[in-house]
Amino acid sequence: MVLLWSYLKKYKIAVGAALFLTLVELTVELVQPLLIARIIDEGIMMEDMSVVLFWGGVMLALSFVAFAAGIINSFYASYASQHTGRQLRSDVFSRVQTFSFQQFQQFPTASLLTRVTNDINQLKNTIFMSLRIILRAPLLVVGSLVMAFFVQWQLALVLAVTVPLLAGLLVWIMKKAAGMFKRVQQRVDAVNNTAQENLTAIRLVKAFARRPYESSRFHEASADLQSSTVKTMRLVEVSMPLVLLLMNGSIMAVLWFGTAGVNTGGMSVGEVVAVINYITRMTGALSIFSMIVIIFSRAKASADRVSDVLQAEDEMEDGRDEAPMLQGEVEFRGVSFQYPGIEQEALTDISFRADPGERIAVLGAAGSGKTSLVQLLPRLHDPTAGEVRMDGRKLPDLKRRSLRTQIGYVPQEAMLFTGTITENLQWGREGATREEMEQVLKDAQIHDTIQELPDGLDTRVGQRGVNLSGGQKQRLSIARALLRRPAVLLLDDSTSALDVKTEKRLLEALRRYRCTTIMVTQKMSTTLEADYVLLLDEGRLQAEGTHEELLRTSELYQAIYRSQYGEGGAGLG
Repeated sequence: MVLLWSYLKKYKIAVGAALFLTLVELTVELVQPLLIARIIDEGIMMEDMSVVLFWGGVMLALSFVAFAAGIINSFYASYASQHTGRQLRSDVFSRVQTFSFQQFQQFPTASLLTRVTNDINQLKNTIFMSLRIILRAPLLVVGSLVMAFFVQWQLALVLAVTVPLLAGLLVWIMKKAAGMFKRVQQRVDAVNNTAQENLTAIRLVKAFARRPYESSRFHEASADLQSSTVKTMRLVEVSMPLVLLLMNGSIMAVLWFGTAGVNTGGMSVGEVVAVINYITRMTGALSIFSMIVIIFSRAKASADRVSDVLQAEDEMEDGRDEAPMLQGEVEFRGVSFQYPGIEQEALTDISFRADPGERIAVLGAAGSGKTSLVQLLPRLHDPTAGEVRMDGRKLPDLKRRSLRTQIGYVPQEAMLFTGTITENLQWGREGATREEMEQVLKDAQIHDTIQELPDGLDTRVGQRGVNLSGGQKQRLSIARALLRRPAVLLLDDSTSALDVKTEKRLLEALRRYRCTTIMVTQKMSTTLEADYVLLLDEGRLQAEGTHEELLRTSELYQAIYRSQYGEGGAGLG
């Protein structure tokens, strides 16, 4: 919970005002039983109506003061909680943006969504409830106990025995519940993960008629969440009957000893009534302790989960140097790479060099390490051995942002965002002119398609580009990368959905760009357009050279060529 205090310091004026107003309300509530005792002993018992009216008026005036304090307290409590929630949410999101791919394995997407929404909402509500209600409850219990001793210490001894027992019980339940609520939040992660996977792949689910299976999987995750929640709530709710039992027993004991004291003249009726009043107020405060246990237990679990994200150690240190205007020279020196938790290396001892403006094709079967290779260039991963250099400089020495702004990356799965086509293109470069956007659309061979849309560049793209075909998404992604004017262009199998003619026109248009192009592909038609070819197999560089050289020297390259062009393919000797 240290996390909350560190954020609340920024809003200490609002927090201080809320706490002060809480004390005003509390003071009024603790003073009222004293005034009731005076009304009874000096007014009703003495049949003096003027005393009743005077102190009754004082009580009414104090009630208005408490009412006003409560309203203003709600404003400041809401201000502090809403601003803290917003700041927390922004910081968590910003922290996630710096995560390496390895850290995304530690924090799955569904879990991050739960933390940035559900967990932070829980913390925000805890702040509001604490400043408005929760802090008042323990203060009221302690204050009532103190005031009871001030009114009649003999009767207050009953409370001195009862309250510590209740406090110990509630602290134990809170500690026990905190761990259980953490498991509940983990079950929420599982439910969100199942729902997210299903909705992301809904077309596949329908095509394979897997709705019954997916439904059962979701119901199982939901049942686990229900079971964990019920167990936790059952433990917490046990506290309420125990509180009422002990406090009602205290009231009976006070009435018993109070009656005896009044009969012997050692106590006044007003004092007994005042102590009973304090007990009922304590009972009311303690009755919400089950709610307090729930809120704080959940808040602790949520705070721990949010802290895990904010305090996650950086697995990839940023470089210190700004990347100069890159020319596009790329060099791998003995590079090996292994994904965390995977025994087999994705890349083993890869060495090659690409000159500025050169076009390199990376060819290989699925799982040969092609994608892993290109992801090392923008430092989405770092190699486990060897060096990757650009313009002769080691990538870890360069600041990631300055490096990545000079790289155009088109991932294997074309990803577009909800918004207009213009907004998606400007991901490549903000402030690009309409003429520049139209030019890259022409080069990406999608300009005519965009022109035929009713709103042209202002056409809205659905989530993940759902209203576009696979080929259209790929070409828009390429246009977005070209708009960046990159020194290095990475095409990760990003022409797979294009026909041969469209792909040929696109690759010819790319020659007008002064950038080093690395094209991951499984298509021989792409390698024919390359200046140099890297042939990968099971993470190793099996052969390299021009298309003609590999046709003469590499049996694996020949086999791939035959599989796509047949035995009579042109150029195969």
